[in-house]
Amino acid sequence: MTTEPKFDPRWARPVSRRAILRGAGAVLGAAALAPILAACADKASGPFAGSQTGRVDFANWPLYIDRTRNAEGEVVRPSMEQFTKDTGIEVNYREVIPDAEVFYQQIQPYLAAGEPSGWDIAVITNGITLTKMMGLNQLTPLPTTMRPNFYQYASDLAKNRSYDQDSQFSMPWQSGVTGIGWNPDLTGGHPVNSLEQLFSGDLPGKIGLFSDNVDMPNIVMLAAGIEPEGSNEADWKHAADWLRTKIDGGLRVIFFKQNYINALSSGDVVASMAWSGDIYQENTLGTPKGLQFSTPSDGGLIWTDNMVIPVGAQHPVDAITLMDYVYRPDVAAEIAEWVAYITPVQCRDQIVADANGAKNPNTKEALTALADSPLVFLPPEALKELHTYAPITPQQIPAWTDAFRRFIA
Repeated sequence: MTTEPKFDPRWARPVSRRAILRGAGAVLGAAALAPILAACADKASGPFAGSQTGRVDFANWPLYIDRTRNAEGEVVRPSMEQFTKDTGIEVNYREVIPDAEVFYQQIQPYLAAGEPSGWDIAVITNGITLTKMMGLNQLTPLPTTMRPNFYQYASDLAKNRSYDQDSQFSMPWQSGVTGIGWNPDLTGGHPVNSLEQLFSGDLPGKIGLFSDNVDMPNIVMLAAGIEPEGSNEADWKHAADWLRTKIDGGLRVIFFKQNYINALSSGDVVASMAWSGDIYQENTLGTPKGLQFSTPSDGGLIWTDNMVIPVGAQHPVDAITLMDYVYRPDVAAEIAEWVAYITPVQCRDQIVADANGAKNPNTKEALTALADSPLVFLPPEALKELHTYAPITPQQIPAWTDAFRRFIA
């Protein structure tokens, strides 16, 4: 689809990509929303009865797609340019989502008034914001007949999502794992493969935890032996007390809003909570080499950023056409080769083919490493160790926040 170099570490997405966290981030119980979702699903055909308009307005997070420079030195997105060539649909692609809830608050008045929000596609992380939009009938149900690539090429992980059964309202853009990153220069080369190790106090240095109200509380629950998806308010308080007892007992912790990668690299912490894509990207940047990531044997977290069509979208046919287009293996590979998170498409073979066909040795090496990375193509055994977030309702958010407030910046 594009000319070499396809992969250039200098364009890698900054590690702060997910540092501005995504609201409360927890998933509402499916049973509570079942009547609403069923009613909404009955409306699936209406918005897609028309034809293409030749335009789609696409809102995404910063630096979350393939990119290069054209002959004039302008930043371009090869996958979107190819889509326009193949379909005639122009893509107004904007990096305007710093956080799912912040973005939602900007478009919510338009959605509530039944007016176009200005966006045909938005990328929203699974969690309270996404579930709230579904529950308020603010997302357009997606027709199955207009998504052939999705049903043919989507990975099992992309198809089987508890927060959106049967993919009625969303299609994954990319996913990632919250697990453990460590600096082998500080551990003597020994891996840190479990939360038990991370919180043991036996590591030769401080550990890092996020100071957010999403991943950190859920990781702490896993470390305390509580499965987040089955937890309740008593479990949240118990997990927070467990962490306080660990710290009072001598566990040395630094809480991070951002820059945990720099702390791992510099030795300020020996190991830390980490996002899989951050570790991969830091290593591909080349300074420093060798940071490691593990999906903890006693449990990690998985999150997914999802493409949705807000109600009132002015170009829904164009939107669904683009959403299905990026599920072509060649297009998915193009995107994965730049963002290096978990791709929702079975496109490893395409990346291998791209590596084999690369003339630039550096490109060949980078693509081969990507195809072989368990941080991009999770092995089946890793999937078994992953959990989703605690099922909190909006009414429970105060109790959730109160439980972990002492650790949240």
